[in-house]
Amino acid sequence: MKCMYYLAPSLVSTHQVSEDLHDVGIESWHVHVICKDEAGLKNEKIHSSNWLETTNLLRGGFIGANAGFIVGVLIAGGLLLFAPFGPDIPTIAYVFMVVVATGFGAWLGGMVGIDGENQKLRRFHTAIEKGNYLILIYARKGQGEKIKQMMRERHPEARHVATDRHYINPFGRLQRHRRRRQENQAIRTE
Repeated sequence: MKCMYYLAPSLVSTHQVSEDLHDVGIESWHVHVICKDEAGLKNEKIHSSNWLETTNLLRGGFIGANAGFIVGVLIAGGLLLFAPFGPDIPTIAYVFMVVVATGFGAWLGGMVGIDGENQKLRRFHTAIEKGNYLILIYARKGQGEKIKQMMRERHPEARHVATDRHYINPFGRLQRHRRRRQENQAIRTE
């Protein structure tokens, strides 16, 4: 499943996009919108984004878990090597130490991550602050072209700004869509 990002200029346009997506077979829970007007989305019965989509919780948690694991292994290795508490410490104590350090790192990283904006959304921050609506459409294999065609035909005001091939991967990069920008530059030069 991939996630396609469209930027719409108004709530009315966003509502129409949502309705038209239902017509082409996209279910409601596969369409999320990020905007400043949460009340407007609720009134129009459009799903707003969740904290997994808008924060860096997963990314921070993974980074913290990795850092905690490394620190835990280093501490356990140092204690095993220097044996300050004697040589009779069972191996399970060292394993437990690594597990606790990994868990603490994941928790701490998640707390730091939940405080920050999702890195994939940073480039759209200014547009959202200006009142635009970022529509996230989760498409199954084979639905992408149908969605793009419908959006081109019925909603030229909504720009396809990016695609995330693996929306679950917090370290993945968005593929930018520059076609419209190139078309606009070609029109200006004529």
